[in-house]
Amino acid sequence: MSNYVIWPLLIPLITGIILMFFSRNVTVARTISIVSSLVATGFSVLLVHLVKTHGILTHELGGWKPPFGIVLVADMFSALLVLTTSIVSLCCILFAFRSIGIERERFYFYSFVQFMIVGVTGAFLTGDIFNLFVFFEVMLMSSYVLISLGGTKLQLRESLKYILVNIVSSALFVIAVGFLYSVTGTLNMADLSVKVAEVGQPGIITAIALLLFVVFAIKGALFPLYFWLPGSYKAPPPVVTALFGALLTKVGVYAIFRVFTLIFYHDQAFTHTIIGYVSLLTIVAGCIGAIAYWDIEKIIIYNIIIAVGVIVYGVTLTTETGIAGALYYLIHDMIIKAALFLLAGTMITITGTASAKKMGGLIKRHPFLGWMFFVAVISLAGIPPLSGFIGKFLLVEGAAQSHSYLFMGILLISSLVVLYSVIKIFIHAFWREPKLTEKEEKGTTKGMLLPIVILLALSVGLGVGAEFVSPYIFEAAKTLMDPSIYIDAVLKE
Repeated sequence: MSNYVIWPLLIPLITGIILMFFSRNVTVARTISIVSSLVATGFSVLLVHLVKTHGILTHELGGWKPPFGIVLVADMFSALLVLTTSIVSLCCILFAFRSIGIERERFYFYSFVQFMIVGVTGAFLTGDIFNLFVFFEVMLMSSYVLISLGGTKLQLRESLKYILVNIVSSALFVIAVGFLYSVTGTLNMADLSVKVAEVGQPGIITAIALLLFVVFAIKGALFPLYFWLPGSYKAPPPVVTALFGALLTKVGVYAIFRVFTLIFYHDQAFTHTIIGYVSLLTIVAGCIGAIAYWDIEKIIIYNIIIAVGVIVYGVTLTTETGIAGALYYLIHDMIIKAALFLLAGTMITITGTASAKKMGGLIKRHPFLGWMFFVAVISLAGIPPLSGFIGKFLLVEGAAQSHSYLFMGILLISSLVVLYSVIKIFIHAFWREPKLTEKEEKGTTKGMLLPIVILLALSVGLGVGAEFVSPYIFEAAKTLMDPSIYIDAVLKE
């Protein structure tokens, strides 16, 4: 048992509670938030190193042994996502200092960001499917506050839709967990894997698996259950959208990977075929939305949907290379989506509009911002040698090995659509004649560029340094491909 597993969870929890007492003192709240995020990132780096060195780590809460007690599990997959979450949240908190506004800061903004990180991190680390639901709820309750914080008409309208959809999905989650417990008598994921394997996943368990897939599809915004996402993610300030787009949908994606590689993998001809077609439809729907709008936030939001479809299809690939490609692309997408939303937020701050058609000539007075946006664009589209290319290359290789030629074709076409959808923002916002004089600009980029630089540097590093990163990714893929590794580490049999 390792106590290091629980620290990335405890740090934001303790920080969120402390920040409740300093909500009116913005300077203190900012200082505590940034120090906590740096410490959490440090522990996340250490966790990845320990998993690489010692293998899967577990922490048994209260000393109760699994499958009877609650256990936290850090394999390479969850450790990498915890690290990415820490980095993204650190950059978003830095960006919030100059963008979120003093009123939101005083109304417990930093506390609820920390509580949301608790939910996201806990979902990645839990080894118990009921506690996966609990951490989902912690994450969602914090997001309810963040999406409505500010009280604009748009926020209130979209937050109602967002809350109602998630209440329904949470109810379905509890029902599915209840059914699963009644059939198997356990909620520990490793023990569930053993119990389901013993009976060979009969029809009743497959039905429960599909109910869970519906829940995770709502959380992850898969077709046709993504209808709530474009409006809801458009409503809050850009920094909140960056947190949601980079982290919240990815928890649903993580849950699909975890349960359909560890527990429900015995009837792949049925379950994984459904997952595959839903993923392909998600990519197509996202492409249609991405080219239909001129609102820069809406375009990036629909690119989230495309990415979710691409990543989730990786579950259906039967090779280690395909799984590794999906994981590489997942980490890339968390980083680059956060960067793009922060870039969009900076552009909106300068121009006062989210419409690319109403922008123009920004590169004349903001060349660094313009070229950072260009780097983000080519990384998102998968241009070598950036991180998007590595993930897509591995996915194409894995799809070829699995004879998934339809996916290969849709993936390559979607890459062109993604490139078109974001390059038109670059052309209209940065290259045309300036729409505003320097005096007419609505805001300044001061203090906003540093977090974007950090995220883009990571994206470049994931691409150029693929030889260093790949062993970690392939170790995570190996664990997903062989459930016995996870089971032995948790149950210690």
